[in-house]
Amino acid sequence: MKQLSRSVASPGKLGAVEVIGVPDDATIELDLRLESVMEGVLVTGTGRAPLKGECVRCLVPLEQECVADFQELFSYPDADDRSRHGAETGDDAEEEDDTFSLEGDYFDLEPVLRDAVVLSLPLQPVCRDDCPGLCPDCGAVLADDPEHDHEDAVDIRWAALQGLAETMKDGENDTPRQAGDDSQEK
Repeated sequence: MKQLSRSVASPGKLGAVEVIGVPDDATIELDLRLESVMEGVLVTGTGRAPLKGECVRCLVPLEQECVADFQELFSYPDADDRSRHGAETGDDAEEEDDTFSLEGDYFDLEPVLRDAVVLSLPLQPVCRDDCPGLCPDCGAVLADDPEHDHEDAVDIRWAALQGLAETMKDGENDTPRQAGDDSQEK
């Protein structure tokens, strides 16, 4: 068993969602534990990477840190050959895609790290948990002005009804009552 810590450059395009991702020029910190097992080398680790994006509520730029845990078995090349000869099903091509193998004394951690980072990204990143977002009328950031209000603004589509509502408040309903309408008597 061997434990390693490494700093590696981002392989680029680490981000499944458009609003947040790992910058292409970022440095990823890796803490790895390598264990020799019968089939190959079991790699267990944690990757820490900076994230840049924007809040989905208020569109303010934000920076966070991503922590991605992963574990993968990198099999010896001869172990792959033995498992292929013993396999009786026709799913060999599918199994090859799911397995990783050692190439000499090296293994390619990029696909494993990419999957772990993408799965750990927030789907809807926010600058803070109680972010109020943007004003639906004018687009102002509500966190900057908590007293922001549009009480006087009237939607032009409802302006005619607004005038009718005001006349009904000022006076009684001038429409004649129909016979049997007991709702006005109460």
